[in-house]
Amino acid sequence: MPKVDLSSLTEIEKKALKGLTLNFQSMQELSKSSNLDKDSCYRAASWLNDKGFAELKKETIKQFNLTKEGDEAEKNGLIEELLVKEIAKQKGKANFSSLMKSSLKQSAIIAVGIAKKKSLIVISKQGNEAIAELTGFEKEFSFKDYAKILKEIKENKFDETKLNENQKNILKELIERKLVLVQEKNNWQVKANKQGIENKKEIKFENEIIIFSSKELKSGEWKQKKFRTFNLQDPVPEIFAGKRQPYLQFLKEIRRKLIELGFQEMPSNLIELEFYNFDVLFQPQNHPARAWTDTYQLKQPTQGDLPGKKIVDNVKAMHENGGVSESRGWNYKWDEKIAAKLMPAAHGTAASARQILNNPAVPGKYFALSRVYRPDVLDATHLSEFNQMEGIVLDKELNFKNLLGLLKEFAIEFAGAEKVKFVPDYYPFTEPSVQLNAYSKELGWIELGGAGMFRPEMTQNLGLNSEVIAWGVGIDRIAMMALGIKDIRYLFSQDLNWLRKSKLPWVK
Repeated sequence: MPKVDLSSLTEIEKKALKGLTLNFQSMQELSKSSNLDKDSCYRAASWLNDKGFAELKKETIKQFNLTKEGDEAEKNGLIEELLVKEIAKQKGKANFSSLMKSSLKQSAIIAVGIAKKKSLIVISKQGNEAIAELTGFEKEFSFKDYAKILKEIKENKFDETKLNENQKNILKELIERKLVLVQEKNNWQVKANKQGIENKKEIKFENEIIIFSSKELKSGEWKQKKFRTFNLQDPVPEIFAGKRQPYLQFLKEIRRKLIELGFQEMPSNLIELEFYNFDVLFQPQNHPARAWTDTYQLKQPTQGDLPGKKIVDNVKAMHENGGVSESRGWNYKWDEKIAAKLMPAAHGTAASARQILNNPAVPGKYFALSRVYRPDVLDATHLSEFNQMEGIVLDKELNFKNLLGLLKEFAIEFAGAEKVKFVPDYYPFTEPSVQLNAYSKELGWIELGGAGMFRPEMTQNLGLNSEVIAWGVGIDRIAMMALGIKDIRYLFSQDLNWLRKSKLPWVK
């Protein structure tokens, strides 16, 4: 047999191999023969097994122990056996009240149930008294087998392999009654193979070193040392370090990029008033998007508190006659009760509505990553609960071209889009309005969201002397493109392979 390079073996591997034979031995036995502690023996045996010098095997050993109740049963006898003896004292019959007053006390009830199940007693009724009577079967019952098993377990002399069929059933019963506790313990055994035996003759114990000091390096002493060799070509197990869930990491990076661009984050609510979700945004109260088929309603409570009277009056005028703007509004009677309804937020623009009423800075840039809810049919690109990246930019000199440029940058920078396409669209609160579409080889063309310039009915009635460009894009869909997945539901997958290996193209 060809000799194997032994220089890569560690000190404990060499000692363990010296102590091995062609017969299996336990780690305790190897510890004695190699003068190593048990943990070192196991590590060395495992490494020798991987390197082809030894064979390692695992045996599962059952350990039997008595519980507290089992220990009492071993000392005093099983409670059904004690019951039989108590009834025998009373000439083969005993009423329940006398049994409860005996040494059995409260356990008498349990003992009666077990004894009846084993046909040791029968129960009858005499007047108002329940009577337990021996059947005679108790004379032939194998109480000695129960006692023998309990005693052997207590004295650590129990051997399950020597039980007959009846004794196996007794052991099963004792375990089910929690008198005996079974624990499984792994017992590792190891032996040298032929290659190990052949090569262990060549083992030499040398003073090998792995690291050396700067003093040894400067003086040249290291040249006289024997260095341990390592095989760097051997495969090693893949280690998966802890990391953020890919989609959460994506959202974190989006937030970081927007803040670096000078945007401030706006707060957003999960539960919103229709006033902010629709009315401030100049969406009429009879608009189809406010119907139950397109939005969710809160069952309880149904109503919230509207803001101050001045703001409410301005929004009312906006809807009914255009207010201070040159618009004629929607020409209908606006209802405060409808505006005060509570609902799960249907879009992130509700956060923009609140921000505009909160004296925003002009010029100013704001964004929100909002959780929103719509009764959509679930498919590869739609969820009924999803995230939206909402944003507004305020400045007197802004125009529609600025908006298109910003949307294009978002699609390319965040989603990695190869192409961008704009399609005219309609929203009650923006004019002009546009739909943003992006293209990738994996997904083709996909709609990312809508945008536009806030209408003067909104800005002027809310006291804002500025142009406002606004957008609300499906950040989940952008994440699909960035992470290279084809089904939006996979963003929340529990697939460990995807969770471990998925990464963003711009995060190293």
